[in-house]
Amino acid sequence: MQFEVWAPQAARVTLHCEEATRALERDPQRPGWWRGEAEARDGTRYGYALDDGPVLPDPRSRRQPDGPDGLSAVVDHERYAWRAEWSGRPLPGAVLYELHVGTYTREGTLDAAAERLGHLVELGVSHVELMPLCPFPGRHGWGYEGVSLWAVHEPYGGPEALKRFVDRAHELGLGVVLDVVHNHLGPSGNYLPQFGPYFTDTHHTPWGSAVNLDAPGSDEVRAFLLGSALAWLRDYRIDGLRLDAVHALADTRACTFLEELSTEVDTLATEVGRPLFLVAESDLNDPRLVTSRAEGGLGLHAQWNDDFHHALHTALTGEDQGYYADFGRSPLKSVAKTLTGGYFHDGTYSSFRGRHHGRPLDRSRVAGHRLLGYSQTHDQVGNRAQGDRLSASLSPGLLACAAALVLTAPFTPMLFMGEEWAAGTPWQFFTDHTDPELAEAVRRGRRREFAAHGWAEEDVPDPQDPATRDRSCLDWSEPEREPHARVLAWYRKLIELRAEQADLTDPDLADTKVAYDAQERWLAFRRGDVRVAVNLAEEPAAIPLGPREARVLAAWEPVEPPGAGGVLHLPGESCVVLLQG
Repeated sequence: MQFEVWAPQAARVTLHCEEATRALERDPQRPGWWRGEAEARDGTRYGYALDDGPVLPDPRSRRQPDGPDGLSAVVDHERYAWRAEWSGRPLPGAVLYELHVGTYTREGTLDAAAERLGHLVELGVSHVELMPLCPFPGRHGWGYEGVSLWAVHEPYGGPEALKRFVDRAHELGLGVVLDVVHNHLGPSGNYLPQFGPYFTDTHHTPWGSAVNLDAPGSDEVRAFLLGSALAWLRDYRIDGLRLDAVHALADTRACTFLEELSTEVDTLATEVGRPLFLVAESDLNDPRLVTSRAEGGLGLHAQWNDDFHHALHTALTGEDQGYYADFGRSPLKSVAKTLTGGYFHDGTYSSFRGRHHGRPLDRSRVAGHRLLGYSQTHDQVGNRAQGDRLSASLSPGLLACAAALVLTAPFTPMLFMGEEWAAGTPWQFFTDHTDPELAEAVRRGRRREFAAHGWAEEDVPDPQDPATRDRSCLDWSEPEREPHARVLAWYRKLIELRAEQADLTDPDLADTKVAYDAQERWLAFRRGDVRVAVNLAEEPAAIPLGPREARVLAAWEPVEPPGAGGVLHLPGESCVVLLQG
């Protein structure tokens, strides 16, 4: 078997493979690369020693059986016999479901999660989006401090378990999206700097030195990240990637890493004959991310729309601290603006940032499905002091209104696991750092962060306490009892309507027409012949919808269609979907 590693600063590189060692030779065709052959098979342990130093895991390791600090293991991807015949599911018309493997089930494994995929089929979603799977220290964590960007966290089941999960999902007709992190690596178990200039002090990020995308040596670093991304799509048959915090990718090249990645993914999609897509998380409000490369954009296929979330959250809860401040002056107006224009901040002034922010989105050129809409995500729930979901403070009726707005909006909807039944379990920030100093630093940092917002230390869960993770696991007995069962039925009905009514997947953002009353706290919008109305107030609302006849497609509370005067009488904290004409 051929072994190779990029170590441009090393004078000697030694391969340690099982009990044997051998010196690698420089590759004359590729500067900085070392290569050599040794007998190996699937599961063979190996590592590299640089200049007679300690044996380190392979930067391109496909498996870390003993965690980030252990030896790497060979993975023969040809050994797995795929069962599903899969032609893929495109992003237009999709409904995504964000899932954390470690808390979706009490077992916290990919195989256990695969056993629960039938629930998602019955719910009606099209894709399951897995939070990051790369190895990280310990057993439990969110996954955003991963290392070994080509490998699968061993406590989740390793590479074979991911293939079984994807295979089962595809058998059931579900696409699979994977969350990947290119903007930083975890602080523990990260040996990349010992191999080469994977990071640079040319730029700095919230996590320290930036990943090297534009300084000397960055060609190989970009190839490393590109290869990892394509491997998930090719070797594991993943259908799409969610790119974490792309605004933190410091890259001054004329052809950016993101443009290069989108080009490579589109090429691979043609080669494998199925749709593949990239969804960016971005704080930039820059439509160039999702504008085609032919039109001067980066060619990504979609991006998260936090403005819609923030506006909706503020309207539902009344919270107006932090970044919600920009939306709190007129919450329903903010929701209306995002429904019709995509962004709230489109070059306008942001009081939270103290400057203008964003760029206008051309609704005639950007399809609605290129923006993801949601009322809850792992970030927006887990980064609260106590990880409380909307269900901890809102009535079932208001939760139903949130679902109606998300699932009938002109965006690609995304749900956060458990949201669909108003889960009573929180989703808190938890870690399992094996380094005591790092563990204590994370614990203190978390408490300091929320102490600045008035929280007492004892009220902020200890991330290192196993009970914090345990509290965050879904309770699968809840969907069978009230009020959870009723909320779940409502989500299923809305997703069913989204599939039945073509107007609800119309990509034309400009076709959405919105009316609202800030004082009475109702909002209504039209998408083609479909009308959606939500009443966030406790009192009934009289909502003028016009004289056209309409019939009720779905209602949270019993409601009569508008009468001859075109006025809809909607109960408090309720919502309805109607079909006119």
